[in-house]
Amino acid sequence: MSIRKENPKIDFVSNEHDILDFWEKEKIFQKLVNQNSKGEKWSFLDGPITANNPMGVHHAWGRTLKDLYQRYKSMNGYQLRYQNGFDCQGLWVEIEVEKELGIKSKKEVEELGIEKFVNLCKERVKKYSDVQTDQSKRLGYWMDWENSYYTMSDENNYAIWAFLKKLFNEEKIYRGTDVVPWSGRSGTSYSQMEIIEGRKLTVHKGIFVKFPLKDRKNENILIWTTTPWTLSSNIAVAVNKKINYAKIQLADESIYYVAENNLKFQRLSKEFSEKKNWIDGVPKLKTLDQIFKERGGYETLEVIKGEDMIGWNYEGPYDHLESQKTPGGYPNISQDIKDDALTAIQCHFIVDGGKDSEGNDMVVEGEGTGIVHMAGGCGAIDSKICKKEGFVEISPIDNQANFLDGFDFMSGLNVTDSDTTQKIIQDLKDRNLLLYAEDYPHIYPHCWRSGDELVFKQVDEWYINMDWRNRIKSVVSDINWIPEWGEDREHNWLDNMGDWMISKKRFWGLALPIWTFEDGSFYVVGSREELKELSVEGWEEFDGNSPHRPWIDYIKIKHPDTGLIGTRIPDVGNPWLDAGIVPFSTLNYFEDKKYWNEWFPADFITECFPGQFRNWFYSLLAMSSFLEDKAPFKTLLGHALVKAEDGKEMHKSAGNAIWFDDAAEKIGVDVMRWMYTRQNVENNLLFGYEKADEVRKRLISFWNIYSFFCTYASLDNFKPHSHDINDKDLTLLDKWIVAKANLLIKDSTDHYDRFEADKLLKKVELFIDDLSNWYIRRNRRRFWKSENDSDKFVAYQTLYDVLLLLVKLLSPILPFITERMYLNISQDDSKENHNSVHLSSYPEYEDDKIDMDLIKKVETLKKIIESGRAARKKANIKVRQPLSNLKIYENNSSITSFILDQQQIILDELNIKTISIVKELKAMGSFSIKPNFKILSSKFDEDMQTVVKYIATLDQYPVMDKYLNNEKIASEEFDIIKEDIIIQIQGHEKEEAFFSNDVIVSISTEIDESLAAEGLIRELIRHVQVMRKEADFNVDDRIILSGNFSNEIASAIESHKEYFMNEILCTDIVDSLENCDYNSVFKHKTEKFDILIKKKV
Repeated sequence: MSIRKENPKIDFVSNEHDILDFWEKEKIFQKLVNQNSKGEKWSFLDGPITANNPMGVHHAWGRTLKDLYQRYKSMNGYQLRYQNGFDCQGLWVEIEVEKELGIKSKKEVEELGIEKFVNLCKERVKKYSDVQTDQSKRLGYWMDWENSYYTMSDENNYAIWAFLKKLFNEEKIYRGTDVVPWSGRSGTSYSQMEIIEGRKLTVHKGIFVKFPLKDRKNENILIWTTTPWTLSSNIAVAVNKKINYAKIQLADESIYYVAENNLKFQRLSKEFSEKKNWIDGVPKLKTLDQIFKERGGYETLEVIKGEDMIGWNYEGPYDHLESQKTPGGYPNISQDIKDDALTAIQCHFIVDGGKDSEGNDMVVEGEGTGIVHMAGGCGAIDSKICKKEGFVEISPIDNQANFLDGFDFMSGLNVTDSDTTQKIIQDLKDRNLLLYAEDYPHIYPHCWRSGDELVFKQVDEWYINMDWRNRIKSVVSDINWIPEWGEDREHNWLDNMGDWMISKKRFWGLALPIWTFEDGSFYVVGSREELKELSVEGWEEFDGNSPHRPWIDYIKIKHPDTGLIGTRIPDVGNPWLDAGIVPFSTLNYFEDKKYWNEWFPADFITECFPGQFRNWFYSLLAMSSFLEDKAPFKTLLGHALVKAEDGKEMHKSAGNAIWFDDAAEKIGVDVMRWMYTRQNVENNLLFGYEKADEVRKRLISFWNIYSFFCTYASLDNFKPHSHDINDKDLTLLDKWIVAKANLLIKDSTDHYDRFEADKLLKKVELFIDDLSNWYIRRNRRRFWKSENDSDKFVAYQTLYDVLLLLVKLLSPILPFITERMYLNISQDDSKENHNSVHLSSYPEYEDDKIDMDLIKKVETLKKIIESGRAARKKANIKVRQPLSNLKIYENNSSITSFILDQQQIILDELNIKTISIVKELKAMGSFSIKPNFKILSSKFDEDMQTVVKYIATLDQYPVMDKYLNNEKIASEEFDIIKEDIIIQIQGHEKEEAFFSNDVIVSISTEIDESLAAEGLIRELIRHVQVMRKEADFNVDDRIILSGNFSNEIASAIESHKEYFMNEILCTDIVDSLENCDYNSVFKHKTEKFDILIKKKV
C-alpha cells in the first residue's frame, strides 16, 4: 500500500477514539508486554489515585508523566509491571457517601448502621475506580487494568498489620493524650500531615480582651484572640521576656500592658493593599494606637521588659465557671495535679513563651498585643507550654465541637458557629472585659475534604513513636530528587515532625489491629492467622468478610501472656498507612521475598509535590526504613499544582473546575499531554482552553509537516529506501536537518533518562520550527516539481527519515497522533515491521551525521536572516518588497566563505538582490553605548553614577570590537563587561541597520521603479494564494485568473509573468471569467480591483 494522503485539517479527538479502537482490536498493549517479557526489569511504583470522584484535569498531569516515561522505557526493551493503584479508604470517601445520604454527623452514621455505611463506601470506590479506569484509558495511560491494586484489599490491610506488629514488638506504638486538630462534623482528629492540606482563608472575629491584674489597681494585660471560645478555658498568658512592653493609661485612668512596638504596627497592611489573602468587604485593620485614641487617647507611663512581668497573677474572664475551680483540670483530670489541689485559677500567671522546636520565639511582636492567652486544652502549642509549667488543662468541647455542660450560657453551643462567637463577645462586653472586636482575615485549618472548620481538642489517640527518624533521614540522601530541593524539603519535615498519629475515630478504613485489656495493656495482632489463633469470640461473624468494621469489631481475643480477654479499639487507621505500604503489599514482601527483591526498590515514582513530603513520600520512606532500612524508590519526580488560567485554585464551587472528560472531548488528550509535558514541574500549570489553543497550534504545526509529506509522497508513490543515496546526493539543508535530527535524538535520550521531558519538548518545538519554516519551506519546490529525479527522491527520503525519527521520539508523549502517522508513513518501509509505533524501538542517533560545524554555520545564516527581517521591520518595509543590497559585518573567513557560498538562501529569504561582506565596523553605521541600569545598580551601588559617566566617554568602535570578541569592555577605572552595557546601532543614510546576537546587518532602503514593480507582484501573489486557501483548493490544483487591473499592475504582471503564474499555479490569465469559483478585491494604494479565479478541470 502507498502512503495515504491526509487532510490538512485534523480532528484530534476523533483520531484518538479511532486509535483507542485500534489498540483494543489489535491488542497492542498485550503485544508490548509479551514483547518485553524477557527484558531487563524497570520498576515503576504508582501512587494510588483516590477512587472517589471522576478525574479532573489536575489528575491527568501526573498520569501523563507516569505514562510517557513508562512508554519510553518500554521502547528501550524494559520489562514493566504496569500496575495502577487506587486509594480506597478514608474520610474523603466517607464524606461523599454522607453527602449522597444527606448525613451531617457521625451520630447519624451510627444510626444508619456501620455495616451498611461501610458497604456503601466500598460500592463508591468500586464505581469510581471503574470510571477512572475508563478515563485513564482515554488519556492513553497504558496499565494492566485487570491487575490494579486497591488499598482496601485484604493483602494491603494485612501487610499494614504486619508492619504495626513489628513496631509493637519494638515498643514503638503507644496511646497518648494530646491536643490535636479535630472536626466536629466528622468526629475525628487530624494528623500533623493532614492539617496543612486544609488551610484556607477565612474571617474570624478578632477580639481585644482585658485580663485584670491582681494586686494592681486598674491595671490589665490586654490579650487578642481570633478564637473567643477558647477564653472559657484560659489557663495562663505568655510574654516574650526580651520584648519591651508599654504601660499605658487611657482617659478613664484604666491601665494596659501591651508590646511597645505593636502600638503603631500596621496590621496586615500589605495584604489589604494588595488584596492578597484578603476577603472582600473586610475593612482595613486598625492599629492599637487608633483603637486607644478612639477611647479618648492614652499616654505611656513606662516601658518594661517582658521578663519583669513573669510571675504576675491575673483574673481570667471565666473564673466563675466550675471548670476553672476543679482541681486537676476538666473534664480530663490529671490525678497528679489533682492530688496537689491545683485549679485553673491558681495557674493564672504570666509565663515565658519560650521557643519552638526550630528555635523561634513563641511570642513575637506584630499582630495582636504581644501577650498571648494560653488554653492548654484548646491548642497544641498552649498544651505544650502548660505541660511544661505543670499547669492543669481544660478541654471544653465534646466530639461534635459543642460546649460541655458546666460552661454556663455556652453549654451545648457549637464553637465554630458564628452565633456562638457573638454571644461570647456580648457576654464579655456586658462584663466590661471587651475592649474592641473586628473582622480578621487569616489562613486557618479546615478539613481538607469536607471543608468544615477545625478546632483543637484534647483527645486520646494512637501514635507511632518516631524516635527512629534518623533511620529515615539516612535513606533520603540515597534518592535522586527532582527537583533537587525536594531532598531538603523532606529533611526539613523529618527534622520537625512529631510522632505519627495513626488513629481516626471513624468507620471506613484500616481497622487498627489493636486490642485493649482491663489491666490497661494492649496487644497488636500481626496477621489473619494470628487473629484466628487468639480469637475467643466473634470469628464466625468475621470469617468470610474483609478486615474492616463492623466485622472485625466482633472479635475478642485472649492475651497470649496474661490470658485476659480484650476488645478491639474502635479506631481506624491513618490512610497514609494504606498508601505507604504498597511497595511491600503489591510486591508480595511477606509472601514471596524473591519476587519482591526483583522489583524493589522502585526505579521511579512521580506525584504532586505539595503535601506529599509529609504524606505519601513520608509514609513510603518511614515504612520502608523501618522494615528494610532502604529507600523504597531510586528517583522521585515531583510536580506542582494545576490551577486555572488566571492562577486561581480550581474549585467546583468557584465554577472554574475542568473535568477530564470535558477537556478530553473538547481539545483532545494529545493537546493535553503536550501541555503537561512541556510544563516545568517546579511551577504550577495554568490550565484552560485559551492556553490549550496555544499548544494546539504547535501540534497542528507538527501535523502540517506530516500532511505535507503525505500529500506529495502519495502523489509520487514514494517508497522509502527504494533507491540508494550517497552523502554527496544531499544538499546542504538536507545534511543540516539530518544533523539536527540526530542531535535531537541524542539529546532526547539524555532528557528522557534524566526525566526532563519538559526540556526535551521545548527542543522539539524549536526543531519543528526548523523543519517546517526552514527545511520544508526552503525545499518545497523539490517536492512540487513534476519530474521524479534523484534530487526529488533525496528530498523525500530525507524528510521521511527525519519525520520517522520525530514520530518515534514523540510517541511516548503523543501516543495517538504519532500512532496514526507511523502506521501511514512506515507501511512500505521494510525496516519497520511493527504494526504500532509503540512496538518499535526508540531511535538511535548516528554520531557521524551530527555535523556541529554545519549546524553552527546554518545558525549564523538564520541569525543573519532574522536580523535582516528585524531591519526591515525597523524601516517599515515588508519582506515582499525587494531591496537592492544587504551588508553583513563578518571577520571570520570560514564563516564569510560559507555565507557567500550559501548567499542564495539569504537573498531568497530577505528578498535582497545582492550581499556585501564588510570587515570595518564604520561601514555599518554608528553605535551608541548605553549603561544597563538594571545590572549596574546592583553591581556598583554607590559608584553607579560615576560608572554611567565613565561609560559615556568610551569610544564606540573599540568597545564594539571587544563586545563582539567577548572581551572586557573596560578594566582601568571600573571592571565593565558586555552585560553591563546596551548597544544600539544607527545605519548610514538610506540604510537601516540592526544589531542582535552578535550579528550586525544593514539593508539599503532605496527602492527604484523596478524593485517597486516586483514588490507589487509579490503582494498580488500573496493575495491570490490566500484566495486559493479560502476557496478550499487543493495545493496542486491549477487555476485560471481574471482581473480588472490598472496599467501599473498589468505592466508588473507582464514583466514577471512566468514567475507570477508559477507561484499561483495559474495556466491562463483571461480578460473575463464566467462562473468563477472564488472572487476577491485587491487593494493597491487608493484603488480597488476585482480578481476572479476558477479551478481548471
